[in-house]
Amino acid sequence: MAKQVIVVRKDLHMGAGKLVGQACHACLSASEEARKHYPDIWKKWLSEGAKKIVVKVYSLEELLALEKEAKRLGMSNALIIDRGLTQIPPDTPTSLGIGPAEDEVIDRITGKLKLI
Repeated sequence: MAKQVIVVRKDLHMGAGKLVGQACHACLSASEEARKHYPDIWKKWLSEGAKKIVVKVYSLEELLALEKEAKRLGMSNALIIDRGLTQIPPDTPTSLGIGPAEDEVIDRITGKLKLI
């Protein structure tokens, strides 16, 4: 099976609506990357119900380390940088979409993270 993991920074103390919006940006952006560059896994993911898991990290460093590992493993990913129009300063990385990818592959880098 395939899934997508959305990683959100909890250290930013975003309100619920802001957090959900950033997670949606990450989901859509990573999905679009997969559609363009990994169409087979993207189609499989859609046909299986487009499973998404949302997890949390507590620092920018953790988020960037996950992005680096996703790139190293050749997975579609999208780091979301906020424009700073509402709750947080401009150019703040807020979330990361990883995948879709096979469960076993994506779990290598996100399997130990806690759910939102």
